Amino acid sequence: MKNVYSTDRPFPLLRLFMISLMVVVSFFLIASALSIVKKDYLNIGQVDQTIQIAPTEMLVKLYSLENHHINQVLSQQHQSLPISSTIFKMMTNVNFDDIRSLIGNELPGYRFYDSKILVAGEGTDFTTLPIESAPPLEVLLQEREMAEEQLKELKEEETTRTPPTTTPIHKKFFIYHTHSSESFLPLLGLTNDPDENKAFDSKTNITIIGEMFAKKLESYSIGAVVDKSNMGKLLEEKGWAYHQSYDLSRELVQSALASNNELEYFIDLHRDAKRKKDTTTTINNEPYARIMFVIGKGHSNYDKNLAFATALHESLNDHFPGLSRGIIEKGTDTGNGVYNQDLSSKALVLELGGVDNDIRELQNTVDALAKVISDFYWANEKVNADE
Repeated sequence: MKNVYSTDRPFPLLRLFMISLMVVVSFFLIASALSIVKKDYLNIGQVDQTIQIAPTEMLVKLYSLENHHINQVLSQQHQSLPISSTIFKMMTNVNFDDIRSLIGNELPGYRFYDSKILVAGEGTDFTTLPIESAPPLEVLLQEREMAEEQLKELKEEETTRTPPTTTPIHKKFFIYHTHSSESFLPLLGLTNDPDENKAFDSKTNITIIGEMFAKKLESYSIGAVVDKSNMGKLLEEKGWAYHQSYDLSRELVQSALASNNELEYFIDLHRDAKRKKDTTTTINNEPYARIMFVIGKGHSNYDKNLAFATALHESLNDHFPGLSRGIIEKGTDTGNGVYNQDLSSKALVLELGGVDNDIRELQNTVDALAKVISDFYWANEKVNADE
């Protein structure tokens, strides 16, 4: 009679585990292949979230199946890991220790609250985080003139602007706008309009603020290149959807790098969709449009870009208390996750103002931002020169 406990017969639980492991590995191989061929086939954010579920101890436990001595590095509480439940969480994104995971993928906008506030500015919490709206393509392509009183104020500001002491030779800053059609209701003659979705235009938009910013940097003898591409038109020409805007702006940044290897700072200026109470403050009796820094966590330059944003946030707090709303982190599960910030260690997404800010508020903020950035830039240049 054959011994049923013979060692040449695989243990049933181990066989079940190996089959489950093969299923999980196959899932990730298929997901990786699809993301390479065409990433629109799946939600990369969900893959990223699934990978993060697997604890480090789980990997150690897997290695210990081959070498039992490895198991000794695990603490007593991790000696017996619930492998089956971990695999279930990896495959379903459902965590029974967190009830939110049962409904987080079903409720629109719920994932928004998974954004991480790295540095909270005055009044910043999960209810005041930036909002991005995705308008129809026809809205992005509409063209309107700037409201007359706003245009007049803009020209008056330009005449009083301090001219640069010297013309900058080197262009170190690249200012661009992934969502170039984001506009401001007052600039379109729609002050106090209850519908924030009207704050889009292919002509009168955030690119005007980008130009203001570049000119102010020049007054500090800092050269800047401004990209005013009509992103809506380019998306239409390529047959791309609005959510592919960052793929498009990435091409612009890479092209700029190829044509000018001196570029070092990359500022992607946006307009928040939040209303005036969250995006406006008063400093020394002057109105300002508030700023929020956004850092993508899905790349290797994360720490350096965070350090850059933190330095600017702290400087703004010192010189213009309350102007910065803080710094938030976004991964692929809550946004693009990279935002072209992997291309430079000094790259930022800036949410400057909201739909209700007017030209005076925006101008004041541009002046303040240029001041703290110039301080950072020249201090950095001095360090490099000393080295």
